[in-house]
Amino acid sequence: MAAGVTAAIASGGLVGFSLGLLGGGGSILAVPLLLYVVGVGGTHVAIGTSAFAVSASALANFAGHARAGHVWWRCAIVFALIGTLGALVASSVAKLVDGEKLLFLFGLVMVAVGLAMLWPRRATDGEPRPVDARMCWLTAAVALATGTLSGFFGIGGGFLIVPGLIAATGMPMINAIGSSLLAISAFGLATALNYAASGSVDWRVAGEFIGGGILGGAAGIVAARRMSARKGVLNRLFGVLVLCVAGYILLKGTGRA
Repeated sequence: MAAGVTAAIASGGLVGFSLGLLGGGGSILAVPLLLYVVGVGGTHVAIGTSAFAVSASALANFAGHARAGHVWWRCAIVFALIGTLGALVASSVAKLVDGEKLLFLFGLVMVAVGLAMLWPRRATDGEPRPVDARMCWLTAAVALATGTLSGFFGIGGGFLIVPGLIAATGMPMINAIGSSLLAISAFGLATALNYAASGSVDWRVAGEFIGGGILGGAAGIVAARRMSARKGVLNRLFGVLVLCVAGYILLKGTGRA
């Protein structure tokens, strides 16, 4: 029991540290950590538990951004509501998919995330767009797509939500980050409750994971301030780590690991 608690807290701490240090992408490690380090009972339990932990973490960070005035409330609420519908439907579908097949698909998503972190990024903001029919439809489409991805795999999806919000509304990067956290929290909670209805959330492990994430996040923020000049290198190193974990998952899925 003690070893399991330590593993859950340490795994949550690693995810929290990566989120605090890099600002995103870290939650993609939650499912493999819950499966291979903590040892939860299967892929569906790992996804349901991860979704709840991601939701709680996003909500804690959202509060800070809201106090700082970084949230475009109307866009954030509409985006969260529409995307949550996608998360509910997708998580219902995912519960019907065989755990091994679902994990293999998750590995493919990890490859995409890892490659995205290795790809050079330009820190650009959009130009605010008029609130017209085109903007509304584009925002709804992005919300539905990202909510569906989040619900199916139990991940935050911030790596898609932030650029999606910028493309759809033209909001500045800092506002997109703040506004995305409401959506991430809503998607994660919807997914977790859907899995909980089938008994596929380990609440004890989720609590330990979140506790570790809070501690790790605080350490990650401190480290980020000291290593801000190396953030590009850190992103690429983390991208390599994600690709390595993805490779392990895919090899296991083919019976070679």
